[in-house]
Amino acid sequence: MSPTSLRLEELQNRDRELKARLTQLGEMRPGSLVQRYRKCGKPNCHCARRGDRGHGPMWMVTHAVEGKTVSKAIPSGPAVERTRDQIAEYQRFRELARELVVTNEQICDTRLEESPRTSGSENKKNGIGGGDGHRGGAGGRGSAGRRGR
Repeated sequence: MSPTSLRLEELQNRDRELKARLTQLGEMRPGSLVQRYRKCGKPNCHCARRGDRGHGPMWMVTHAVEGKTVSKAIPSGPAVERTRDQIAEYQRFRELARELVVTNEQICDTRLEESPRTSGSENKKNGIGGGDGHRGGAGGRGSAGRRGR
């Protein structure tokens, strides 16, 4: 087995492993969980005193949707821990997805290195390439631009 074939096999195993790990992910949500306190605005309330944090804590999960920040209130108690777990799961998803893309790019590159190179005449026959290594423009006229020289 050639080194390229061995590398391809290792990459394909990594691809399968990452895909299997993706199927094991649980509930997920993007965003950040933040704790907020607010002031109600009533002059006689404890929150109106200087130095008082205000009412709360209130838990909010925030994330961007189409360029705008969206916030959603999370009830105190078990929902806060569940939301933390969902955000952590989303981070695992993003990392696995990033690794999967990198691995697949390596697989594609390895396949390109492994495939037999076609000769220049075959490329021209199949309409591939312009002959000068460029993709058009003033200098890349191909064979039609060279006839008049």
